[in-house]
Amino acid sequence: MVRWHSVQACAIVTPMKLNFGRDHLAIPGPSTIPSRVLAAMQQPAPNIYAGPLIDLTEQTYQGLMRIAKSSGQLVSYVGNGHAAWEACLSNTLSPGDEVIALVNGRFGGMWSIIAEALGVNVKWIEAKGTEANNTDELLKALQADSTHKIQAVLMVQTDTSNSIINCVESVRNAMNAATHPALLMVDAIASFACEELHVDAWGIDVLVTACQKGLMTPPGLAFNIISDRVWQLHDKASRNTPYWDWKPRVEGELFPEKFGGTPPTHLLLGLSEAVKMLEEEGIENTWARHRAHAECVWAAVDAWSADGDIRCYISDKTLRSTAVTSIATAHEDAIRIQEWASEHTGVTLGVGLLPVAGAGLDNNQFRIGHMGHLSPPMILGTLSCVNSALIALNIKHGDGAIDAACNVIAAY
Repeated sequence: MVRWHSVQACAIVTPMKLNFGRDHLAIPGPSTIPSRVLAAMQQPAPNIYAGPLIDLTEQTYQGLMRIAKSSGQLVSYVGNGHAAWEACLSNTLSPGDEVIALVNGRFGGMWSIIAEALGVNVKWIEAKGTEANNTDELLKALQADSTHKIQAVLMVQTDTSNSIINCVESVRNAMNAATHPALLMVDAIASFACEELHVDAWGIDVLVTACQKGLMTPPGLAFNIISDRVWQLHDKASRNTPYWDWKPRVEGELFPEKFGGTPPTHLLLGLSEAVKMLEEEGIENTWARHRAHAECVWAAVDAWSADGDIRCYISDKTLRSTAVTSIATAHEDAIRIQEWASEHTGVTLGVGLLPVAGAGLDNNQFRIGHMGHLSPPMILGTLSCVNSALIALNIKHGDGAIDAACNVIAAY
């Protein structure tokens, strides 16, 4: 005889949430990875000494140089943007050398600190985090250097800590006006394939960038794009080491020599697909798309600011990056907005960063990254989720933000 036993199940009641779709990462890098890039990486490990990977990498590098509008040479490293900074410095400078660093954000300061750690004497020309690089002070400093002790000028095109954009052309014009031979080194980690960039036309001697932002590839590849002028400093740079050295990466006969060892095979496969996507779109169109999405964000924030304490950190629109927008709030509302958006909508907003190098988080700011693989549904969805957070948290704000953002999209 079979006996049936009744077991009373205990129901576990959890709060209903809406974020059961795909989460969205709205931080300023790593950026959203396209499905095509992910698919390109899903294959067995390739031969690193011969075969398709070598040709594919060469084609990818040529594409990167077209995107950068450069006729120089590209050197790559297994690393992040900090690795690209150190590679640039190690290949050109020695302890006791002098450089000028134009600093108006956290990352310009961090690059300068790395230079100081290598024994370089860094003259900081600082501006407020809401102001452009001080080219007047740069011109004076270069003109005063009659013996040409200053070897280089360091600047950041887009500093993601405060979302400011600096004009590379203005810096080069100041250097030319001073008739000074210093190299121009530009951090384009956050701006590459997002902001307008002309390496040759703007006289950039070393461009520093990485793959995890506008290039839409998982973090792990760092690049230096170099002009012929770098070799005059390279050959006497005493901080250079076998790993950082540009020469074997440029001249190496074996493919692994170009990476200081085993190449990052699957990152190269992914990057190749990302570069194809950018060239299919056309880099000028890519720049225009980034501007459209940026203006969409600015329109929404401007509407919120009409009746509240939320605003774009950079008030001057001509100084705002099209890759990221930093948004200022009051009373640590930024933290509340980030937490609510993540928990209730699955949108991860960028944390606020204090502008001083080495400092911590700014609880009165959050950032929206609008770089890389992004479309109107993604950016409008992010803004709608922030708008929902403002309503849910009873944070005072102006109305009409989403309509304002939609109007920008409609105008394009």
